[in-house]
Amino acid sequence: MNATSGSRRFAGGAALACAAALTLSACGGGDAGEDSGSGDGKQLSGTVKVDGSSTVAPLTTAAAEIFAEKQPKVRVTVGTSGTGGGFEKFCNGETDISDASRPIKDEEKAACEKKSITYKDFQIANDALTVVVNKDADWVDCLTVAQLKKIWEPKSKVNNWNQIDPKFPGQPLKLFGAGTDSGTFDYFTEAINGEEGASRTDYSPTEDDNVTVQGVAGSKGGLGYFGFSYFEENTDKLKALKIDGGKGCVAPGVKTAQNGEYAPLSRPLLIYPNAKSLARPEVLSFVEYYVENNESIAKDAKFIPLNQKQEEQLKGDLDKLKASAK
Repeated sequence: MNATSGSRRFAGGAALACAAALTLSACGGGDAGEDSGSGDGKQLSGTVKVDGSSTVAPLTTAAAEIFAEKQPKVRVTVGTSGTGGGFEKFCNGETDISDASRPIKDEEKAACEKKSITYKDFQIANDALTVVVNKDADWVDCLTVAQLKKIWEPKSKVNNWNQIDPKFPGQPLKLFGAGTDSGTFDYFTEAINGEEGASRTDYSPTEDDNVTVQGVAGSKGGLGYFGFSYFEENTDKLKALKIDGGKGCVAPGVKTAQNGEYAPLSRPLLIYPNAKSLARPEVLSFVEYYVENNESIAKDAKFIPLNQKQEEQLKGDLDKLKASAK
């Protein structure tokens, strides 16, 4: 995906509040484009390569499209190989930034160290990993973590809604979810099943969350999961379930994700810039812009912004990475 071309991998103009135009002023979001983060106004050129999480990709694409208003000669490419696939490329020196919906693993750290790749994890937004059902599934509004585990645990044979709860109708259950290279898959399986990667395999996996949207929307008994922004873009097609993590049913949302009340499916969304890449002014300028305008970018892209403490941490992390790059 070349973000500066305006081509998006998600339907309906997910990254920006106004999909028809890339100019920030046309979308009524001029504040983000007027903030600092692109140096002293010098026009730059070059390419910034980003790959990784399909969940984080729309956020980075939004940042790239708004950044292009200030630096139109800088080309930012955003790939969606999944968090694991993105780290593989990043630790091989193929990309400047890795998008991630989970922290880097020990084996990935070792791969980066082998190639002398120095980085820092930046929490750039919050997410409420959202469990969705078909709009016509009027029998369910909330599921417990135990019920989700019953559905998704390895070797589960649950294939009808009445097996989840006898009060539910005899409606066939069709499952859609993240592929195994996805950080969303890693996070969901650990949060729900207690072990990363532990999941039943007889569901429709994909690295493209739009496929999950289409699958659940097209099946009355459909159920799937992905990042909150994809639900926000498809509220006309899907219904988000409340989750009971032990303290009652809680809906996914901005406040519940920021304060951790939406448990256990609140999570950080991350980018990993390569310190060496910051020596190139186009990469440094983009990362600075992304960090300094994170709140405006998150809101424009319908993501959940950082809270004040998280934002202070992010800006401190940028200072540390810049210092290590000198």
